[in-house]
Amino acid sequence: MNGNGGRQEGEAAVLHVGKFYAPHTGGMESHLRYLVSHQSARMAVEVLVANDGPMTMTELMDGARITRIASYGTVASQPICPSLPWQLAGRKEPLVHLHLPNPWAAQAYLMSGHKGKLVITHHSDTLGRKRLRKLVDPSVQRAMGRASAIIVTSKRYLGSSEELMGFEGKCRVIPLGIDGEEFRKEAAEEAQAIRAKYGPRLIIAVGRLVPYKGFGFLIEAMKEIEASLLLIGTGPMRNELEKSIKRLGVQEKAHLLGHIGDLVPYYRASQVLVLPSVSRAESFGLVQVEAMAAGIPVVNTEIESGVPEVSLHGVTGITVPPGDAQALAEAVNYLLENTEMREKYGRAALARVSEEFSAERMAESTLRVYQEVL
Repeated sequence: MNGNGGRQEGEAAVLHVGKFYAPHTGGMESHLRYLVSHQSARMAVEVLVANDGPMTMTELMDGARITRIASYGTVASQPICPSLPWQLAGRKEPLVHLHLPNPWAAQAYLMSGHKGKLVITHHSDTLGRKRLRKLVDPSVQRAMGRASAIIVTSKRYLGSSEELMGFEGKCRVIPLGIDGEEFRKEAAEEAQAIRAKYGPRLIIAVGRLVPYKGFGFLIEAMKEIEASLLLIGTGPMRNELEKSIKRLGVQEKAHLLGHIGDLVPYYRASQVLVLPSVSRAESFGLVQVEAMAAGIPVVNTEIESGVPEVSLHGVTGITVPPGDAQALAEAVNYLLENTEMREKYGRAALARVSEEFSAERMAESTLRVYQEVL
C-alpha cells in the first residue's frame, strides 16, 4: 500500500464514505484501503469515516486525505457521527462512493444534498435487528434508488439479496481483491517459531468472534482433529468460546490468540484455513483470499452468499454444510492427511487469487464503473 502523500490539489475526483479506516481491521476496512491505495495513484481521493472518539481529525494516508469524523460510540455496529451530513454538505466532488451496510451514512448523504453522482458498494444486507431496520431501511432504499450504480461482490449474493431486489439493473459484480504479494512473502523464521510453539499440524481461522462466524462448531470439531487450531480475532463471544473449549476438553488444541497485526507468518505456518460461517451475514469471506494467496487450501461452508464462490469445492478446498461440526472435522482431517491433494488445492488457490481476486483488477473494474457513471 502507498505511503503518505499523493495527488491532493483541489477537489477530489472521488469521495469515499465508509465506517472506519486503517488501522481498524475488518473486511470492509481492508477493501476500502486497497481501493483507496490503488485509486490515489490515478486521481485525487478523499475518505470520510468515523473516528474512535469525539473529535474530528484529518491526515494523509495511502495517498489520500482521510477525515475521521467525531463519533460517540456505536449502536448495532453503526458508528454514531452526528456531523456527517454537514461534512458532506457543500462538497463538490463529481462522485461519492458509499460503502454499505452503513445506514446513517446513507441517511447523511441524502440529508446533505450532495449533487455528485453516487456509486454504492453493497458489501452485505443488514440482517436481523428488525426494530432498527424499520427506521433505517427507507433511507437505504432511497440511497439505492439515487445511485447510478451498485457494486456487489458476488453473483450469488446479488441473486439472494432482499435489499437489492428491484435494483438488479444497476448492479455490477466486482469481487473483492487484495495485494497477493503481501501474503506470498517469505516468513520462514516467524512461521517456524509458530510451529515450535503450537505444533507442526496447524489450522487457522480468522475473524470477529461473533455468532454468524460459526466458530463454536469449529471448536466442537476439534474433538476429532489431531492438530492445533489458531483462532485469530476479537469480539463479544470470546468468553463463550473459552467456556466451550474447556467444556469440550480441547484446551491443548484450540487457542484463542486475539488480535494479530501481521497474519502472514500464521498463514505460512498453517496447512488449512477454516471459514465455518453459518449465515449469509458472511457475504464474501476476504480471509479466504488471503489464505489462498499464501498457498493454503480452504474449508468453507455452503451458505447463500459469495463465500463458496471464492474458494471452490474440489478446486481450492472443500465446502461443507453450515453448522456441521462433523463435516468440518472430516474435511480438515482429509486435507491434513492428504499432502498431495492439499498441495494441489494450494497451487490452484494461488492461481485463482492472481486471476480473479487481485486489488489491481478490483480497482480497474471499479474505475470502469466510475467512467460509466460519469
